[in-house]
Amino acid sequence: MHLRIAIQMDPIELVDINADSTFRIMEEAQLRGHELYYYNPEQLAFEEGEITAHGWPISVDRVKGKHFTKGEFTKVYLKNFDVVWLRQDPPFDMGYITNTHLLEMVHPDTLVVNDPKWVRNYPEKLLVLNFPDLTPPTTIARDIEILKTFKNKYKDIILKPLYGNGGAGVFRLDENDRNLNSLHELFSSINTEPLIAQKFLAAVSKGDKRIILVDGEPVGAINRVPAKGETRSNMHVGGRPEKVELDERDLEICEKIGPLLRKKGQIFVGIDVIGGFLTEINVTSPTGIQELERFNEINVAEKIWLSIESKF
Repeated sequence: MHLRIAIQMDPIELVDINADSTFRIMEEAQLRGHELYYYNPEQLAFEEGEITAHGWPISVDRVKGKHFTKGEFTKVYLKNFDVVWLRQDPPFDMGYITNTHLLEMVHPDTLVVNDPKWVRNYPEKLLVLNFPDLTPPTTIARDIEILKTFKNKYKDIILKPLYGNGGAGVFRLDENDRNLNSLHELFSSINTEPLIAQKFLAAVSKGDKRIILVDGEPVGAINRVPAKGETRSNMHVGGRPEKVELDERDLEICEKIGPLLRKKGQIFVGIDVIGGFLTEINVTSPTGIQELERFNEINVAEKIWLSIESKF
C-alpha cells in the first residue's frame, strides 16, 4: 500500500529524534513505503474554497543533526492526500481551534488523524469529565469562590490551566498554602479561561502512568516518575520514564473509554493514570511512543499505521 501523508507539526528542526512521537510516526510511514509531506500549522490555509498547505516533501533519517531532508517548497491541496496528521503541539488556543475547523473540511475524504472535530470538542482535561467514576474529584471554574470552596473541602489540590500542556503552569497547593488568590490573579491576567482544580493524588510520587491506546485498544504503558522535589511527572519538566505493566484498573479504564475514542476517530491517544485515577485523555498531540517501544519492544508506530491502513 502506498499512501500520501501530510504532517502538520511544529518545526521539525527542533525535534529530539530519540523522544519525539511524530518523528517516530514519520519514520515508520517511510519504512512502509508511504510518501511524506511536511508543513507548519501557520502554513495551513483556506484559499477560495480549497484547503491548502505550503511546505515540503520530506524524508527522515535517525541521524542526530541530519534527521530530515526537505524537497522543494511547494503549495499542495490537502484533498489530494490520503492522510493528514494533526500533530502540532498545544497551546489549545484559537489558532489551534481554527486549524481543526479547516482540517474538518477535508475529512473524512482525506483521513485526518486524529479526527479534528473531536480533537476540538474533546480537549485533554474536558473529555475525562464524561467519566466521573474514573477520575479524582475535579472542579473547573473561573470564579475564585468556587475554587476556594473546592480547596477548603479537599485541602491539598492541584491547580492548572485548563488548556495547558507539558506540565506548564501546574501548581500543588497543600493545606498550608496561601497562594490560591495570587495564582488566580496571575492566570486571570493572562487569559479569560477557567482553571481546573483536582484533589492531589499522593500516589503521583510513585509515578504518573502514560497508557497508549491505538484505535481504542491499549498497547502498553510507561511510568513517569517526578524528579526529586517536583510534583509534576511530565518528561518535559524532568520526569523519569520507567518500564511498567498494565494492571486490572488500567484495563478497566481503557475498556470504559476505548469505545468512545474509537467511535470518534481518535486513533492515537495517550491517557494519564495516577493511583488508579484517570486524570487526562490526551488527543491533541500525545507522546510516549519511543519510550514505550524501548521498554517493551512493542512497535507502537507499526500498530498505528496498521490501524490507519485498514481504513483504506
